[in-house]
Amino acid sequence: MKSPFENFRKADFALVGGGVVLLIILVIVALGANKFFFKTPVLEERDVYFSVFFRGVTITDTQVPFKVGEKTFITIRNVPYTKLYITDVKFDPRRILLATDKKGNYQPVVDISEPCLFDFIVTVKDKAKMTEDGAVIGGNKVKIGIPVVLEGMNYKLTGVISNVQFKMPSPNQTPMKNNQNGNE
Repeated sequence: MKSPFENFRKADFALVGGGVVLLIILVIVALGANKFFFKTPVLEERDVYFSVFFRGVTITDTQVPFKVGEKTFITIRNVPYTKLYITDVKFDPRRILLATDKKGNYQPVVDISEPCLFDFIVTVKDKAKMTEDGAVIGGNKVKIGIPVVLEGMNYKLTGVISNVQFKMPSPNQTPMKNNQNGNE
């Protein structure tokens, strides 16, 4: 009786053996690389407060466009998300450095050449899913430096996240002088 392997050449055995080895390697990589293919697990859900910094906003109106307690629509990294509550608004007119003496001392003063130019810090609140990498809202990680757009009834401004906290920030935590609540 003839063996069923008589018709195979040595090259055929090498191809089949190579395919089996390749299949084993693929299975090992797939099982070992789970963390790269699947999302990071959610550890908990918490309130997150993050501040958005707007530099050089030109406003000729007498009213600040952001109001504490109102909702503003947020877009994170060009991905529309939802409306969030504004919890704090701070603003400061644009300042320049002015020499005070010949020794090289400088003092910041309001730039009267640009009276309608302001810097804003707007703090908003949301529920975030906490992962090992940080807070995630709307499928985006919320970290300092991420570009966002806040949009309301009469404004649409692009800023950058400048602070992320998991408790309500105190009013004296930022260098801005004014805020909408009247605290200085």
